[in-house]
Amino acid sequence: MAKLIYVTNVSLDGYIEDERGAFDWLPMDDEVFACYTDLVRSVGTFVYGRRLYESMALWETNAALAAQSDLTANFARAWQAASKVVYSTTLATLSTVDTRLERRFDPAAVHELKAAASSDLTIGGANLATQAFHAGLVDECHLFVWPVAVGGGKPGLPTGTRVDLELLDERRFRNGVLQLRYRTLAR
Repeated sequence: MAKLIYVTNVSLDGYIEDERGAFDWLPMDDEVFACYTDLVRSVGTFVYGRRLYESMALWETNAALAAQSDLTANFARAWQAASKVVYSTTLATLSTVDTRLERRFDPAAVHELKAAASSDLTIGGANLATQAFHAGLVDECHLFVWPVAVGGGKPGLPTGTRVDLELLDERRFRNGVLQLRYRTLAR
């Protein structure tokens, strides 16, 4: 069975966006970007909430992003190669190919998707990931911890649910970012 992996950027104090909804504290550099590309290249399906999908869809709909550099072109190709499942009650249309829209999160359907997949899946969007954590579907967390405390905002990990984790790997980048890879433990 494929793994469902939660991948997100978080501030040192655990937020994915600040109180204004901004995440402009993520100054990407080539080393971290190349790591993201390697991670994305290994994914067969992205499971997204609406807001994250709309942000990421630009890697397919805006050719200027890929044209910026070899790094961005590699990322765009890797992102476009994967299937996407988008959970949204408000999205009217999809702007990318190989993308399916679902109106409500169904844990049984995600479990079936994992069972049928030949490559791992990632889940993104804090609200959607929280539902997957509550359903016991998340197998791993890849947290990119940025060296900034934003003081509040949207939490990167679920609240109201205990999640026990085991550290599998860590990587330190020159810009101070830490990549922490955890496995979720059954309770």
